[in-house]
Amino acid sequence: MMNDEPLPPGSTIGILGGGQLGRMLSVAASRLGLRTHIYNDTPGAPAFDVAVDTAVGAYDDLDAVARFAERVDVVTCEFENVPAMALEAARRTAYVFPPVKSFEIAQDRLAEKDFISGLGIAVAPYAPVETLADLKDAVLRVPPPALLKTRRFGYDGKGQAGIHTLCGAESAWESIGEAPAILEGMVAFEREVSVIAVRSQDGGMRYYDVVENVHKGGILYTSTVPANITSVLETEAQAIAGKIAEALGHVGVLAVEMFQTGGAGPSLAVNEIAPRVHNSGHWTQDACLVSQFENHVRAICGWPLGDVARHSDAVMTNLIGDDVDAWRQDAAEPRTALHLYGKSEARPGRKMGHVTRIAPKA
Repeated sequence: MMNDEPLPPGSTIGILGGGQLGRMLSVAASRLGLRTHIYNDTPGAPAFDVAVDTAVGAYDDLDAVARFAERVDVVTCEFENVPAMALEAARRTAYVFPPVKSFEIAQDRLAEKDFISGLGIAVAPYAPVETLADLKDAVLRVPPPALLKTRRFGYDGKGQAGIHTLCGAESAWESIGEAPAILEGMVAFEREVSVIAVRSQDGGMRYYDVVENVHKGGILYTSTVPANITSVLETEAQAIAGKIAEALGHVGVLAVEMFQTGGAGPSLAVNEIAPRVHNSGHWTQDACLVSQFENHVRAICGWPLGDVARHSDAVMTNLIGDDVDAWRQDAAEPRTALHLYGKSEARPGRKMGHVTRIAPKA
């Protein structure tokens, strides 16, 4: 279901999820005169500080989600693991964007791989795993080194285990809790890149410049733009993201993470997708006229998409755990924008904020 007319200023966006992404979506919405109502499964969420209204409830409490949706004009999500049934409950009284299909695909790593490869887009070698016997068979077809990943609920390096020899299958199976999984061959890559795309309700597409990512301990550490790739490869990466968005019928921001492989002719393989605003797009807040957050809001409300052109080079660095203790130095650094998420406790591996350092566009 699409908006017949753009939602006017003063309309209310319901956001399922109250973390930092919901917080930054809420701030972007307020710039456009739009209100936000945040639904989160625990009290005191970071996005609650910047929302007009808040609600606390379980994501699988369909009645509570339906009541929440009755109070807003459109519903969106800040993370991909909202149960599909909850989104269907919200759809009874409000528009829901991105569409449920985007979440159903992204929530299941096997469904995601099948969907993307079915479009003729390269992915890492993979095999489904339901039992230990499946895994022992899969390692013969997808030989080590490989990663065993749970099909659901994995992020920032969680829910996965490395298999480096044929003998490592059983311990890897135990380490992921013997959950339904996918065995994925490790790709020899030169760099990791991502595309932040946005698709409007009428099918219009915009792409931010391709960004180069570095991870530490399975968590994104830096995103640098422009990426060190050719213009030909950049065009190819954006075309891949567009093909996926079109096939999903997606509305809003879609992030597509890819590996650039080496060899005689550099090529791209998709790692995963995220049907939402994404950590590797945070630099757009400070290096573009219209950020990923504002463009997501524009898309789901039926507004024209904003300008995605980059006015500066940028490096976004996540503040993870006690990195945030250096906020005074970060705040004093020239050509640096500091974003803190309002979280009360810094823990190892927890994203507390980010800084974006900009420079004149080369």
